[in-house]
Amino acid sequence: MLDAYVIVVAGVFGLLIGSFLNACAYRLPLGISVAHGRSFCPACKTQIRAVDNIPLLSWIVLRGRCRACGAPISWRYPLVEALTGMLFAAMAALTGPSALLALQLLFVAALILVSDIDIAERIIPDVVILPVAAIGLVGMTVLDPRGGPRWTWLAAGLGAAGFLLGTGLVYKRLRGVEGMGMGDVKLALAMGFFLGAAVIPALFIGFIAGALAGIVLLARGRSAKTAVPFGPFLAFGALVALICGNQILHLYLHVALHS
Repeated sequence: MLDAYVIVVAGVFGLLIGSFLNACAYRLPLGISVAHGRSFCPACKTQIRAVDNIPLLSWIVLRGRCRACGAPISWRYPLVEALTGMLFAAMAALTGPSALLALQLLFVAALILVSDIDIAERIIPDVVILPVAAIGLVGMTVLDPRGGPRWTWLAAGLGAAGFLLGTGLVYKRLRGVEGMGMGDVKLALAMGFFLGAAVIPALFIGFIAGALAGIVLLARGRSAKTAVPFGPFLAFGALVALICGNQILHLYLHVALHS
């Protein structure tokens, strides 16, 4: 009964956090404070009433339009809210109430936020990813949920960031265009701090997902040099690894050792 209660509470909390992430995704690239001022319509600047700011429900009731000016409200808003709620509930079901769950929820929220911003603006803000990375390193080193050498969390972060940096430099030399930015490298750093050794399958999944997206774009006639934000693919890999990354790693090692 307690587990069900924790899952429901985490899901509702996730919906609320998702609404906050939407505000952050809009305000941070514009340099607007996320700590002060009520939510407002980007089109007409009218302050949004509390009754019109209920996650998911308000968007449905308003049929995706601002009550004041009728401007369309992007589908990204309810998507972010729903995704955050579902992932928070999933993590609560997997981990249960603990300090580790709090770290995982922070990581999930950060992944959703940087993905949202990267899709819209092609940037991953330092103000988001660097503090989250620092919290992840300290938190996971202290909690050390896997009971291994504590330095492995630092090594995983530095290794993931170094791998992505090297890959980006090689890609630029071979293709003459930026394959990924320093924001992606910093995201990989945070991923390593939170995931430890599971960052290996996370990066692999992220690269595979990105490659598949590139193939789809090429099939649709897009240029091979079309800029595609890589952050969301890394975030997808990180989410998969957060849920089952260690199992993937153990399975791979088992197959490799017995082949």
